[in-house]
Amino acid sequence: MKSTNEQSLRFQVEKWLAPGPATPVHVTVFSRTRSGRRRYVCVETAQPAGLRALFFFRHDDGFWCVFPPTADSPRVIADRLAA
Repeated sequence: MKSTNEQSLRFQVEKWLAPGPATPVHVTVFSRTRSGRRRYVCVETAQPAGLRALFFFRHDDGFWCVFPPTADSPRVIADRLAA
C-alpha cells in the first residue's frame, strides 16, 4: 500500500520529472476528463536536455498517477451499447 505522501501530485512530479532546486515547474493544463469528470493536469519543466511534460490523473482513491483511471470505462461502454 502506498503512503499518504506518495498520493500527492508533488510527490509524483518529483518522482517522474525530477526537477532540481533551481528548476521551475509549471502546470500548463488543469481540467477534467470528458468521461468520468476526473481531474488531470499537465506539468512541464525545462531540463538541460529540453522541455519535459507529463499528464497526471487523479484517481478515485485520491492518488495522482501518470495513467488515466479505467474504473468507469466498462460502464461507459455498456451504457452506450444499451442506448
